[in-house]
Amino acid sequence: MGKVCYNSEYMITREKKAEAMEKLARSKNDVGSPEVQVSILTSRIKEVTEHVKEHKHDYMAKRGLMQMVGQRKKLLKYLERTNFDLYKKTIAELGLRK
Repeated sequence: MGKVCYNSEYMITREKKAEAMEKLARSKNDVGSPEVQVSILTSRIKEVTEHVKEHKHDYMAKRGLMQMVGQRKKLLKYLERTNFDLYKKTIAELGLRK
């Protein structure tokens, strides 16, 4: 078995999470709207991507990364289907599509 890496530099901090939430929050206390969830997932995906680049054989991190990407994809699909203008605003703000 390999060494498990729980380095705090690869985990999202409260400050980063709060920053991600305030970008797209509908109100001050908004923590669960789809666009906020996508924003939080995007910041977590960026963190884990950096970890996976450094630790290529961390398959559990890769699996978690793929799950987060799938969850974000589902949320974006839902947002696109229900509120297209908000979907466009979200992907533009986060820089997801080119």
